[in-house]
Amino acid sequence: MPSRRALLLSSLFVLAACGREPAAPTAPAAESAASEAPAAAPPPAPVALSDVVETRPDYIVGISYPQAAARDPGLAALLLGYAERQRAQLMQAVQALGGQKPRAPYDLSLQFRMLADTPQVVAVAADGSMYTGGAHGTPLVERFVWLPQRHERLTSVQLFAAPGAWKVLSDASREQLLAALSRQLDDDGLEGAVRAEQQQLRSRMIAEGTRPLAEDFSRFEPVVDADGRIRALRFVFPPYQVAPYVDGTQTVEIPAATLLPLLAPAYRPLFRGG
Repeated sequence: MPSRRALLLSSLFVLAACGREPAAPTAPAAESAASEAPAAAPPPAPVALSDVVETRPDYIVGISYPQAAARDPGLAALLLGYAERQRAQLMQAVQALGGQKPRAPYDLSLQFRMLADTPQVVAVAADGSMYTGGAHGTPLVERFVWLPQRHERLTSVQLFAAPGAWKVLSDASREQLLAALSRQLDDDGLEGAVRAEQQQLRSRMIAEGTRPLAEDFSRFEPVVDADGRIRALRFVFPPYQVAPYVDGTQTVEIPAATLLPLLAPAYRPLFRGG
């Protein structure tokens, strides 16, 4: 018969075994758990950018895309969305005709073109017009700056974070636009009261179109060096914003040295000197 001491040691051994931590899963069990983990999100589906040419008795549509923009589904979707919104506006105007044929076909003409294409920055211009009656069409002017590594569109609201940034942009733009206006009036040979009147009217347009507000500086193009760094931004003002329709789109170029103190820190490395 086992001794009392032996029975006591046996009981303690059993209790110790019951209190042990469960053993780590074997390799097959660990592999099974890993196989049940959520899979990584699939890459975004490609977006087709197909040119559009459509001619009907009451309307005409012409849209062209740079195929290089289709490499990034996010950018492609952005361009396609803009084009579809313009087309929807045209078709709404066509439907409002109630089946009647307009004097001249309504028209949407829109061209996208690449402005910059680097691993850090891609920029696309959209230019065109929409005609739905009247003396002339409505200008379509938009700019898209895309950051492939961030998968996001860069807007002026994101880019300029420093207090007073819009005032700096406003002052610099007005200075360049007023200088260009003076040269134009010289070229036109205007003098005396006629020149003074034009100077006053056009100066007012410039002031109203370059307010220190984000909305007045929403369209911009990066001017990129050979190494891909941005050396300047070219701000784009559609017809009517700072000049009459007949003068077309106006631009000003502001160098990186002026812009750097105004930029959000996250975007400074994109710029020369940042």
